[in-house]
Amino acid sequence: MKAFMDKDFLLNTEAAKVLYHEVAAKCPIIDYHCHLNPREIYEDIRYENITQVWLGGDHYKWRLMRSAGVPEKYITGDSTDYEKFEKYAEVLGKAIGNPLYHWSHLELRRFFGYEGILNKNTAKEVWEIANAKLQSAGYTSRGLIAMSNVETICTTDDPVDSLEWHEKMAADETLKVTVLPAWRPDKAMNLEKDTYLEYLARLEAAAGMKIASFADLKAALHARLDFFAAHGCSLSDHALNYVMYAPASEEEVERIFKARLGGAIPTAAEEMTFKFAFMTFVAAEYAKRNWVMQLHYGCQRDNNPAMFRKMGADTGFDCVDNYAPSGQTAHFLGYLEDRGELPKTILYSLNTNDNAAIDSILGCFQNDTAVGRIQHGSAWWFNDHFDGMSEQIKSLANLGYLAGFVGMLTDSRSFLSYPRHDYFRRILCRIFGEWVEKGFYPEDMETLKEIVADISYGNAKRYFNFKTK
Repeated sequence: MKAFMDKDFLLNTEAAKVLYHEVAAKCPIIDYHCHLNPREIYEDIRYENITQVWLGGDHYKWRLMRSAGVPEKYITGDSTDYEKFEKYAEVLGKAIGNPLYHWSHLELRRFFGYEGILNKNTAKEVWEIANAKLQSAGYTSRGLIAMSNVETICTTDDPVDSLEWHEKMAADETLKVTVLPAWRPDKAMNLEKDTYLEYLARLEAAAGMKIASFADLKAALHARLDFFAAHGCSLSDHALNYVMYAPASEEEVERIFKARLGGAIPTAAEEMTFKFAFMTFVAAEYAKRNWVMQLHYGCQRDNNPAMFRKMGADTGFDCVDNYAPSGQTAHFLGYLEDRGELPKTILYSLNTNDNAAIDSILGCFQNDTAVGRIQHGSAWWFNDHFDGMSEQIKSLANLGYLAGFVGMLTDSRSFLSYPRHDYFRRILCRIFGEWVEKGFYPEDMETLKEIVADISYGNAKRYFNFKTK
């Protein structure tokens, strides 16, 4: 029987062990998409206890606890931090098959040196070990980043953000990691939301201009894009229900937008028409600036109305959507390509049934402007587990050019999430080792090491062209 999570965890062949230990484990991390708070990085905050850094804001863990019948007071409520940690430990002890079981133990080992198993019987022991470590030298937000060998971090930032913390970090010579903003303009696009007009007022203030038409909106966004670019931004991120294709005249788009300014709620068709116009505008701007466009889709959000009213978005009540028409995605990219306005693009679907569709779409738009110009993004959110990562890697290998893949991201709000990169790299090396073992690929370790190093680090370094400290 193999020991639980030893140094060769997930590595089931000699080739996999060599590839991981000699190459993947040593590569720096480029975290090109996450939700870390830039202020917390700049201020180099120190957490009082493991609950604050581990459970606060982590809706992955919240969902698991709810599934195990834990009352909300021990999840997001007013119970003590220890009681919340104790409940999580109790649930985790039985979370067989859930990726949180692996992630949590990888994190405990990486950051706290705890080699045991977290469950209801060890909760007190782990609580005391972790909290003592958190008060020791180096266990601040920057220290945790440094322990993970992170080179570059891209936060998620709204067009109205001042980017003041990014300015301060850029000027801070003591900060060794490069922290850059990433443009997330969802609120400027989602005109169906009740808060849309309120948001436009904030965008007007940030851009220093009145927005009375769609042309004005584009001008305001152009100004903010320039502002973000001046702060080192070179990629965007969009959360979509699906990628839409709905060309219309400028006059029709202006009519829809001005009606919304007057208080009218758009129909579903009008919403799609406006969002297509919005996305084609920003995509063209990205292409001019040589930015990367990330499209996350296939998610149905805020499914529990009662909990949404109580807690708001991103609290653990989203699910996989089964409607993501590949034809519209292909038409959208083709529309941009035909106009010379298709930027480097990463496609992520939350539905694993879309893997093959995405990988077939990629091949329609690749060229010599970049290796893997159009990317199939890493297994995302509900899919960043063993099976989901394995399926994404194998699908890309089957239908595309896996050696050009930009690899893993955290998509996390926690400074302890970087062992997810380790998890991904172990799975990648496992797959390669199995292919060698089965005779699917020769035991050409020189080439295999180069591919592993590129997927772990080098491809992202070249693809995003980040300027690092």
